Amino acid sequence: MQKRNIIIEGEILELLPNTMFKVKLIDGREVLTVPSGKMRRGFMRLMPGNTVKVEMTPYDEKRGRIVGKVGKKTQ
Repeated sequence: MQKRNIIIEGEILELLPNTMFKVKLIDGREVLTVPSGKMRRGFMRLMPGNTVKVEMTPYDEKRGRIVGKVGKKTQ
């Protein structure tokens, strides 16, 4: 049986070498992430403070993949 990946929102805290990012998820955890291939090819700008969608596997809760940016919320 195949386990599904989890997609959760978070905020970029820190830029690290080799296109890695430290992201704080909405549940309070901090994970180490890399942009997905589609994000790399699209030259998306990822800066601290941006809200992003992170895809995680159930096998490793400390690492993830950034799959998209979340637009700014209007009030």
